Amino acid sequence: MPRLALTEITLSQFRSHARAHLSMDERPVAIFGPNGAGKTNLLEAVSLVSPGRGLRRSAAPDMARAPGALGWKVRAVLRSLRDVHEVETWAEPGGPRQVRIDGKPAPQVALGRIARVLWMVPAMDRLWTEGAEGRRRFLDRVTLSFEPGHADAVLTYDKAMRERNRLLKDDVRDAHWYAALEGRMAEAGATIGANRRAALSRLDVAQQGAETAFPRAALALSGPDGADPGTAEDLAAALAAGRGRDMAAGRTLTGPHRADLEAVFEAKDMPAHLCSTGEQKALLIAVVLANARALSGAFGAPPLLLLDEVAAHLDAGRRAALFDEVCALGAQAWMTGTGAELFKALGPRAQYLEVAEAGGASTVSEGAIP
Repeated sequence: MPRLALTEITLSQFRSHARAHLSMDERPVAIFGPNGAGKTNLLEAVSLVSPGRGLRRSAAPDMARAPGALGWKVRAVLRSLRDVHEVETWAEPGGPRQVRIDGKPAPQVALGRIARVLWMVPAMDRLWTEGAEGRRRFLDRVTLSFEPGHADAVLTYDKAMRERNRLLKDDVRDAHWYAALEGRMAEAGATIGANRRAALSRLDVAQQGAETAFPRAALALSGPDGADPGTAEDLAAALAAGRGRDMAAGRTLTGPHRADLEAVFEAKDMPAHLCSTGEQKALLIAVVLANARALSGAFGAPPLLLLDEVAAHLDAGRRAALFDEVCALGAQAWMTGTGAELFKALGPRAQYLEVAEAGGASTVSEGAIP
């Protein structure tokens, strides 16, 4: 089976790591150490082999080690399907993130053609109970994992909407200005809606018949009228019809930027936001695993999985079940926890790294099998 795995990664002046060089095989990676030692910083560096701002959604200058702000660099050797690539990404002081693949400058979107990366961080434990923006961002990240071009549609839509909102706030009433912007929003918005629906369909198929200890999540798009726009013509008509209302509000009230992701614990027919904390975490894991299974077929190999503090809210049984799922999938999962004992059920199926803090910098060493 083709694999996707990092076999080397080097961090230079990245967050709490002055310098770290790691060599891995294709097995899962269990990272343990006290809070604040720099475990999540390692996962963030790995997340940068994908397009975007990484699992913390940080601006490039914020990733530089302080004090000093000398800039930072991450270099990785990536085994992708049957090829091997060298990925370098960095930022000079105050500058944007840059990417080089196999020694040649490349746009970030090119990373999506050679790697797929999924992550789950502690802040996502509140996904089902907080505002729609976080769920929408989560859904778009899922969608992007299947369709790297989704990011371009989102950027196009957001740029046109910002310009339209500026006209609304300035009480501009020239219909020609609105028609031009709404045309761009409609084309991009229809693409966004179609991509999201396709992603949800893939997740649904991936959950069907899966032998798993994690509950099935029934997922659907919801939101106010026009949040899932259908055709470009439908969205253009809705935007034109809503100009008066939008002008009163000073912002656009129709379109895919208003969509929400609805989840139901299917076995209990219970909305996710009404479930227990443990059930909500299990539903989130179920969706991430479904995403990974679907990507295995779509991309040709399981994605890299980044699971930060994954043991939180999971009992020993569910923890062991998660490890079994990861190993059965064949994914190189990077998992963090405060103690090696949390990964006991993994045994020799994983490689272990211990992260500590010494003299104001993170250190990484090989850890023993618990």
